[in-house]
Amino acid sequence: MGGRNLLLTGAPGVGKTTVIKKVAQILADREVRGFYTEEIRAGRQRQGFKIVTLDGAEGLLAHVDFPGPPRVSRYGVDVAGFEALVLPCLRGEGASLVLIDEIGKMECFSAAFVERVRTLLESETPVLAAIARSGGGFIAEVKRREDVEIIEVTRANRNELPRRIVEKVAAASGLLKAQT
Repeated sequence: MGGRNLLLTGAPGVGKTTVIKKVAQILADREVRGFYTEEIRAGRQRQGFKIVTLDGAEGLLAHVDFPGPPRVSRYGVDVAGFEALVLPCLRGEGASLVLIDEIGKMECFSAAFVERVRTLLESETPVLAAIARSGGGFIAEVKRREDVEIIEVTRANRNELPRRIVEKVAAASGLLKAQT
């Protein structure tokens, strides 16, 4: 069951991004690369999404004020800006782990992102990614891979998952050998 690549899925707002951020914190002394997303809000209204790379760069992924195309619901997606920000941090060479938040419809508008994720999944470097619960195309392709394990994030398991994920990755890759 599963492999070195772990996919987090679950209901919106259940804590997938929080799990990814906590894994990054636990492994702060290791070479971990990737990005996570954050909502942009004005009061109670979501206005868009920003990308934050693990090396501290930030940029917009999607916003209600972006005209698109492409568009997802009310959000125009800035594919060029997304690629410029995330592609440099999605490299497996020399990394202990690559974190991707997320493989979803907005991100998959980028052919370069799709190809980079395929390359990473084939590499020796383990990948931890949040992935859309449903979707065809590349989302379905990634979920069908034999070298992935899909983990459902729930309110009941979200607090223990970061530790369990680090243990799984360490067992599969020898990630923590140098610490002991």
